[in-house]
Amino acid sequence: MSPLNLATHLGQEEFLAQVYHRHYHHVPGAVPAPRELITWDDLNTILATNRMDPPRLRLSMDGEMLPQYRYSSPVTTRRHVVWQRLHPAELHARLAEGASLVIDAVDELHPAVGRAAMELEQWLRTGVQANLYASWTAREGFGVHWDDHDVVVVQVDGVKRWKVYGPTRAAPMYKDTEEPEPPPEEPLTEVVMRPGDLLYLPRGWWHSVAASEGERSLHLTFGIRTTTGAQLLSWLADDLRRHDVLRMDLPVHASPEEQADYLERLRKEVATALADPRLIGRYVAARDGEDVTRMRPSLPHITDVPAVPAVRVRLTTARADLELTGDGVTFRACGNEWDMATEAAPLLRGLLSAVPGSISLGELADRAGIAVEDAAQVIADLVSGQAVAVDGGAG
Repeated sequence: MSPLNLATHLGQEEFLAQVYHRHYHHVPGAVPAPRELITWDDLNTILATNRMDPPRLRLSMDGEMLPQYRYSSPVTTRRHVVWQRLHPAELHARLAEGASLVIDAVDELHPAVGRAAMELEQWLRTGVQANLYASWTAREGFGVHWDDHDVVVVQVDGVKRWKVYGPTRAAPMYKDTEEPEPPPEEPLTEVVMRPGDLLYLPRGWWHSVAASEGERSLHLTFGIRTTTGAQLLSWLADDLRRHDVLRMDLPVHASPEEQADYLERLRKEVATALADPRLIGRYVAARDGEDVTRMRPSLPHITDVPAVPAVRVRLTTARADLELTGDGVTFRACGNEWDMATEAAPLLRGLLSAVPGSISLGELADRAGIAVEDAAQVIADLVSGQAVAVDGGAG
């Protein structure tokens, strides 16, 4: 577990039992070295070395996204492709005027933020995306708003004031039947975030944010993907297609009695499934096994994995699922499933324990009590299924 592991600083099991999805949570000074996540220089490098168009990179002011031409200029390559080059002087001017700078999914661009996101994914068993926000003035970039996902905020540098108004609709969704009522005029609380502070907000909680303390501000938000009853029922509808009553055409032209009989058969199948106490666990395991958020190649190793003890490998997902079966183990990750002998379990547990980091092939072989050549073959199969990557081009 890394020293920046946000689960530790949020309170681990106590957070899950008392705070998660329930109430906001402010932890002053929780992260002792927030600049280990990202620095201003890291941000400058990301902006200078990546071509990012809105909405991935955007400037926002008073709740509106500024047009790209106000901080970039077009460049035409010799192959007649036009792209927008960031114009530093214009960027600085817009930020001085009060715009906020936003980079979506910065966890895909900066390894330290990616590791923190993976640790949250492993703990919470759901997807996590980290966005970066930078601002210099008291002008609000987004106004009073709510998010359709929970967020964990880390203040990296400077100071930012959060006005928290609370929810006006229980668990609102992106695709919902109605909009939440407007928030009250006065906030429930105001939180001044300083470097190292953590703030958790459940989805649907109205809030506004401004660098109103006379200092620049750099912070990260880790957005936590929702896992709702609606999603469970959608998955269950697909899972129950093994029963003929769900595959049959609806008896649209049948008599009322025949329609009632059909609905009763359908109700029984759904009720039986919902009565299974393992259903939520099955759904979460299935969803985790499909996660492909952080896949990465293993160049230069495109056909095999060298049987060298020093070679280091890593899981490309924090949500792989390992299940002990009657005659072996089943490993699910990145949309694939492997059935292996029980002897493979220590090797697979070694991979899981290393998340979000890497582990050597030699250590995996020792854990499983097998030759390095055999461990390399198992890893090669997982690399082919995109669940594991060779780290650093070793070997």
